[in-house]
Amino acid sequence: MTFLEALRHRPLVFDGATGTHLQGQHLTSEDFGGEHLAGCNEYLVRSKPDAVALVHKDYLEAGADVIETDTFGSASIVLVEYDLASLAYDLSKEAAILAKKVAADYSSSVKPRFVAGSIGPTTKLPSLGHIGFDDMRESFYSQMAGLLDGGVDLFCIETCQDILQMKCALAACQDLFAERKRQIPVIASVTIETMGTMLMGTEIGAALTALEPFDFVSLIGMNCATGPKEMEENVRYLAQNSTKPVFCMPNAGLPENIGGVAHYHLTPEEMEKWMKHFVADLGVSVIGGCCGTTQKHIKRLSSLAETITSKERHVTWTPAAASIYSASPLAQEPAPVIVGERCNTNGSKKFRDLILAEDYEAAVGVAREQVKEGAHMLDLCVAYVGRDEVRDMREVMKLFNTQVTLPLVIDSTEYPVIEEALKLYAGRAIVNSINMEDGEERMAHVLPLCKRYGAAVIALTIDEQGMAKSREKKFEIAERIIDISVNKYGMREEDLIFDTLTFTLGSGDDEFRKSAMETIEAIRMIKSAHPKCKTILGVSNVSFGLNPHSRHVLNSVFLHYAIEAGLDMAIVHSGKIMPLHKIDEKGRELARKLIFDEREWEPVKKAA
Repeated sequence: MTFLEALRHRPLVFDGATGTHLQGQHLTSEDFGGEHLAGCNEYLVRSKPDAVALVHKDYLEAGADVIETDTFGSASIVLVEYDLASLAYDLSKEAAILAKKVAADYSSSVKPRFVAGSIGPTTKLPSLGHIGFDDMRESFYSQMAGLLDGGVDLFCIETCQDILQMKCALAACQDLFAERKRQIPVIASVTIETMGTMLMGTEIGAALTALEPFDFVSLIGMNCATGPKEMEENVRYLAQNSTKPVFCMPNAGLPENIGGVAHYHLTPEEMEKWMKHFVADLGVSVIGGCCGTTQKHIKRLSSLAETITSKERHVTWTPAAASIYSASPLAQEPAPVIVGERCNTNGSKKFRDLILAEDYEAAVGVAREQVKEGAHMLDLCVAYVGRDEVRDMREVMKLFNTQVTLPLVIDSTEYPVIEEALKLYAGRAIVNSINMEDGEERMAHVLPLCKRYGAAVIALTIDEQGMAKSREKKFEIAERIIDISVNKYGMREEDLIFDTLTFTLGSGDDEFRKSAMETIEAIRMIKSAHPKCKTILGVSNVSFGLNPHSRHVLNSVFLHYAIEAGLDMAIVHSGKIMPLHKIDEKGRELARKLIFDEREWEPVKKAA
């Protein structure tokens, strides 16, 4: 029986605190292999394996279904502090082999026992620039490779303090699974501090939004930092919103510093009471203990798990994007989601000049202005002829990741720029864009990046014949993109946001007189056939070439009718959109007639 199969039968119980148990053994520096290694619990699998085996045995005796390897800090970027970085793979593998051997002695067909490879957050916060994405990914990869080769049944990526840490670990998972052609379940567990967010300020909704798109993640949950009481509301949120089973491994209450030592006061009975509530009332599937928990805590939880059933959860998932701080749904009520357009070198002279002057700090100010104006997300483009776009994106994103509270739409035609941005972004981004101008070529580059980093994507209705103008052609291209994206690249329909293209009505060109109406009707067709997909428009294109006041009126009226047809999102200067009741009736009606090609005059024919 596998871990996931066992999970279908009843709640499963993880073990308790490894560090607490080891401290209770009163180990000496000699047990660790010398004074310079004292405190390196991960080296005990080599210097004192009996001490680690005793941890496993005691928790298995207490009834734990899953024990964790002694590898919380076995990544090279942690072990380097003990001059052991080169042993990251070996120590991880040895810890896995040891845990599997002990677990096998207790496992039976009635009560199988499993080993989870423990993967801690390390000592680095990539969102603060402590380490680069690739370096952290490589460190996690070596650790995970040792655990996988040692035979663990699942990975538990735990105590995450920075969502970008988790993304590095998940990238390592993807690379390892692809290389070994083998996949095991993955638990992604974040740590919410006493102030109610992760260490970087991430709310639980933003964390869930960033993690949910990774289909190989089997469970999402929380561990460490606090006791169950302080976790309750965030656990409730996960239970109500996570499409995946929920994992919860609290401390034995909040620690109290007594004589320089952390003491935990939550009794086994109190822990059992809280876990009963989490399982029976909220629907948590996996429980266990983190810091301060002992065999007595786990014994109570094990007895509980034998007699209780997880409440059936009914989740309605709301697709969203997220910054490092908070999530923003891809559909708002009332519509639309406003995507601020002014952090774009192609559309804002002010922003372009700041990028050219390399005044990246001031560029953050442009983003903050749009936050104040009511935008829900921000379009970000730093492309400019003759400049190093990758470098500009890197410098801007380092700041935007932690200083901008709204989710970002990464706008670039260059694949290295898109990946650079995604490597630096802790939240869930949207990538702008894909199309079929060169057949599948652009999709073949961009969609794997979106899949790897958990991003949504904007798709333009353009194919080999050019930009689609009729509603039927726009819909036909959308259908092709959905088919390829979902069936070939593993995207979901809810990850796709369609732009049915906006052409100017201000040019006087007879070819485009019906273009706004065709765009609106294409939105209606896509939303009817594929309600999970979202739609978006660059609204201001419709009025290009007109005077400022006429532009504001036409943009506002066009947006109104697009929303009526089902438009979800709009890239627009939110401060320049007017409610229809604030537009004079004559101007409003003139704009409507222009949009729906109800003109009452004939174009002037040119003299021969």
